[in-house]
Order: sequence, then C-alpha cells, then structure tokens
Amino acid sequence: MRAANRREQVDRAEKQELVSTLHDTFKTTGVVVVAHYSGLTVADMTAFRGRMKEAGAQVKVAKNRLAKIALEGTDLAHMAPLFEGQTLIAYSDDPVAAPKVATDFAKIKDKLVVLGGGMGQTALDADGVKALASLPSLDELRGKIVGMIQTPATRIAQVLSAPGGQVARVIQAYADKGEAA
Repeated sequence: MRAANRREQVDRAEKQELVSTLHDTFKTTGVVVVAHYSGLTVADMTAFRGRMKEAGAQVKVAKNRLAKIALEGTDLAHMAPLFEGQTLIAYSDDPVAAPKVATDFAKIKDKLVVLGGGMGQTALDADGVKALASLPSLDELRGKIVGMIQTPATRIAQVLSAPGGQVARVIQAYADKGEAA
C-alpha cells in the first residue's frame, strides 16, 4: 500500500513539473502550433523533431488535460479547445519557424494534421498557421535587410571611384602622349 501511495506522489510531482514547464513555455514563446499526429511512425516523429530543432523550434507531446491546465492564465488560453485527440505542440520564438516546419511536414506526411495555434492573444486556425508559414523567417528578413543596406553602399563606392578612375586614365593618357613626343 505504501509503494502505491509513493508512486502517486511521484506521478503528481512529475505532472506538476510538466504543467509548470508548459505554462512557462506558453507564456514566453512567440508562436504555438497544435497538430494531430495519430498514425505517425517513430521515424516520422524523429524526423519532425529534427526539422523543428534545425529551425530553432521544439516539439512536445503532452496530455491534453495537462496542456489545458498549463494554458490557464496565459495569452494562449484560447487554444484549449484544440486539445482533443492525439495532439502535439510545436513552438518557437520566431513567429514563422514552427508554423513553416509543421506546414511543410504536413504536406509530405498526411498523418500530421495542423489544427491551429496561437501567437500571443491572436488565435490561429489551420489557415492562419499556413499564412504564417508563407512569410519569410527572421533570418531571411535579416538577410534581405543587410543586402538592401549593402547595395547602396556598393553603388556609392562605384560612383565615387569612377571619377577617380577617369582622372587617372586622363593623366595616364597625357603621360603616354608626353613620352611619345
């Protein structure tokens, strides 16, 4: 009897820790995607987790009841109805990373069905997640901005160096002409 009681206390402590961790995740993350994963193989889930990790996102499978408890008191509380059936959550600080990987993976593995998600107080349905996935990621945007900044600098350098080059060619031409005379 004591062993069973002790096991319940351990289970309860583990559940409380999981709820606390999920609650912190829901409060601090940029975007959360909820999806059904029924029918995915272990290899599929491993591949999915790997792609998420490469993109800077994470995946968790949690009991729906515990996820709903963790949602309480967060901006994402509106997502509670999505937690029905075998669900997983994918989340990232980058508002595009998790939706992009989840949507792309769902295209090749029809067993992964994106249900919706949330970004702060904004509720996202499946189409909203797809719309986010179509946006460029923060890294892509940073690259474009750096390119835009560098392009004018390159042009300015070309314009400034062009007259100097012309002057040098004119001087060289006079020097060549003087030597010929």
